[in-house]
Amino acid sequence: MFRSSGSKTFPMAHEDLIHDVKYDFHGKRMASCSSDHSVKIWDCDEEDQWNCTAAWKAHSGSVWRVTWCHPEFGQVIATCSFDRTAAIWEELLGEQSREGKQSHWVRRTSLVDSRTSVTDVKFAPRHLGLLLATCSADCVVRIYEAHDVMNLSQWSLQHEIQCGLSCSCLAWNPSMFRSHLPMIAVGSDDPSPTAGGKVHIYEYSDANRKWRKVEIISMVTDSVHDLAFAPNFGKSYHILAVASKDLSLFSIKPIGNLGKEPVSAGAISKFDMHRIAEFTEHDSKVWRVSWNVFGTVLCSSGDDGCVRLWKANYMGSWKCIEVMRGNGKRSEQQLEPKTTIVTASNNQNIRLPPPGIMNIKRNSGWPSFSTNADKGKLYY
Repeated sequence: MFRSSGSKTFPMAHEDLIHDVKYDFHGKRMASCSSDHSVKIWDCDEEDQWNCTAAWKAHSGSVWRVTWCHPEFGQVIATCSFDRTAAIWEELLGEQSREGKQSHWVRRTSLVDSRTSVTDVKFAPRHLGLLLATCSADCVVRIYEAHDVMNLSQWSLQHEIQCGLSCSCLAWNPSMFRSHLPMIAVGSDDPSPTAGGKVHIYEYSDANRKWRKVEIISMVTDSVHDLAFAPNFGKSYHILAVASKDLSLFSIKPIGNLGKEPVSAGAISKFDMHRIAEFTEHDSKVWRVSWNVFGTVLCSSGDDGCVRLWKANYMGSWKCIEVMRGNGKRSEQQLEPKTTIVTASNNQNIRLPPPGIMNIKRNSGWPSFSTNADKGKLYY
């Protein structure tokens, strides 16, 4: 059973709905973004207290996502917004936060290629270089590259991936193995029931120098709010977490060489794909998913006001190991999954006992996004 060392709450002082909160690589800094158009940076001091060390108006519309770059490239974040732009921000050297003082962040560039709201932004894994992927409601994933890491004001558009569906989120595969080609998963919130699978998988081919769609997860037909690949650490397959109406885990295994040999030039990868777990414990929409550094523990949050931790046992059966309420207190709910589909390595379903306490579903009617501050605005 997981036991936390304690939790702390502190006011984030945003004036509207907070859409995203991200830790940096070392877990000592956080960035938050909100519908109040602002971004805030938080630093953890020696007494484990979180203090706001920077706050600024980042966009002229709701800020949907924020993400940290690998520290090898400096203290850099990217944001995306309802105002149709993504932005790169860098902390100026020599302006690190001190007692009673704030650090200073500057906008290095704005990426203005999207015709609609930019819904997600993610830096690529470090081994791929300084790449940034954005996705938009205009059904396009765009990948930018900074050729000179010392000049973050110059970013060139390298690729445009036409997805055919309105894009809501994306995730890079962090695998560093030579046999695993660069991979991106893209989620959609397209409301059409005839749109088909809402998760598309793309791979980059060096031979063709372009991104190609290799898989569609047809089992996901509800709007997708977040995606996250588990760190690989030697596995010959990938695990993808999908946050939608519920929480699902998918195993994506290369067919043929099982990932032991590189894919031949120009060949399209084939995958054996299975849903290895499906959880409805949130009893509401699941909004965010995140893995620990080893890819062994998954964290999810949903409209039920709870954060849940999931872990697999030695048989590959996933189980909830901890439930934390929004106030930071441990939930007294039983932790056995209520309705779980688990597929072990032999592809046999395993039934787990149901709990005796149902989750409490929040009925506040909170919308998907808060755009009150953006009503009546036009962006050109």
